Amino acid sequence: MGALPESLIIAKAESDIGIIPAMANRHGLVAGATGTGKTVSLRTLAEQFSLAGVPVFMADVKGDLSGLPFPGGDNRKVKERIESLGLTDFRFEGFPTAFWDVFGEQGHPVRATVSEMGPLLMSRILMLNETQSGVLTLVFKIADDKGLLLLDLKDLRAMVQFVGDQAGEFKTEYGNISPASIGAIQRNLLGLEQQGADKFFGEPSLNIRDLMQTDSKGYGFINIFVADKLMQSPKLYAAFLLWMLSELFEQLPEIGDPEKPCLVFFFDEAHLLFDDAPKVLVDKIEQVVRLIRSKGVGVYFITQNPLDLPDAVLGQLGNRVQHALRAFTPNDQKNVKAAANTFRADPTLDVARAITELEVGEALVSVLDAKGAPTVVRRAFICPPHSRLTPLTSDERRGIIQNSLVYSYYEKTVDRESAYEKLKSRAGEEEPAEHKAPAGKPRTSAGRSETGVLLSSMAKSAAHAIGSQLGRQIIRGVLGSLLGRSRR
Repeated sequence: MGALPESLIIAKAESDIGIIPAMANRHGLVAGATGTGKTVSLRTLAEQFSLAGVPVFMADVKGDLSGLPFPGGDNRKVKERIESLGLTDFRFEGFPTAFWDVFGEQGHPVRATVSEMGPLLMSRILMLNETQSGVLTLVFKIADDKGLLLLDLKDLRAMVQFVGDQAGEFKTEYGNISPASIGAIQRNLLGLEQQGADKFFGEPSLNIRDLMQTDSKGYGFINIFVADKLMQSPKLYAAFLLWMLSELFEQLPEIGDPEKPCLVFFFDEAHLLFDDAPKVLVDKIEQVVRLIRSKGVGVYFITQNPLDLPDAVLGQLGNRVQHALRAFTPNDQKNVKAAANTFRADPTLDVARAITELEVGEALVSVLDAKGAPTVVRRAFICPPHSRLTPLTSDERRGIIQNSLVYSYYEKTVDRESAYEKLKSRAGEEEPAEHKAPAGKPRTSAGRSETGVLLSSMAKSAAHAIGSQLGRQIIRGVLGSLLGRSRR
């Protein structure tokens, strides 16, 4: 990779339109109705960041981004767009790519511990009401106070049962614990497990540094989170991505405004983050977006309509790509006008009218200038992607996964002693054979001791010394406090 370009070209009007690398961590938005070209814009942005040496994390909710590792040239319309835009120096190429999958089927498994997720996000995933959420928060607090690790769903289920059984004992110190709320939490945990979410909670949890790699050419890795199956559980999908943002904020140092981002995070189907979300969670998300910029992370939301996002979040998105919106009803027309008003107007362009007339692959684009001010909105065509549009075959995907530097590390689960085992021991119950491991050793999916994996997991936080009073004091970064999370 050569010198950092002055701008990352993403669209072309009468001249090129690009994002200034130093302004790329001021966040962004890609919006438009289904079928108007958002996915191609997403791909083009990701490729430009990769070329600049910026790693990318993006969710693939429809299964059509997997061709990024291979050169394009397989699509007639792409070739026509190259010719129509006069891109004489355009070349097809692939990009370094890593695949991640909660279910471990089409990518490296992605896990988080229950403690890392925290009671606020767990309440959201479990669709608890305010009273039930309060009880779950008490469950987390009691686990903290008693030094009981909450790593996977069986730990949380055992802890909820323990708190429910001992509700009278805890009432004086922690307040009333409703049996009805305990029952609701248990039922919803069972439903969550039946959706396959138990695969997501456990160790080794994802080390976000593994997302921030470059290849031998200096290209940033494009990390594709396979989410087509996870989208069947939209609240879990949204909570996972919010957890990812909190991990980035908590683990990365303050760097102010670098010459380019250290990572760009694309949040597809962003409306799911805010649908029916309680105000306290929306407020936390707003703070996350505002604060994470100082860590050098750019967050780009992808959604159908800009109005899907709260004003406080929308106002922080400096780089914008607006594809066509439909205006079939009075409410649609109102939304189009509202979307048009979010741009810095061009006196020669009727923005509201243009939004309804845009062709597929055409967009209204506004980026931040060198002083951080939004440029006048321009009508432009998005530059075509360099990579292959055709999805990977199973063999191609398998080859990329197995050649990854992190292959085999995340594929093996670790199940160390935590709340489930300790509570079973207190109750004098025999642990089921499938959960047993040699004394003093962690369990793995291969049934072998994996001391190195365990030590790596434990090194993520000083709070792993759970047997001591210091260990029981939860280490919370700014985001940990905001989201009510425990770093274990």
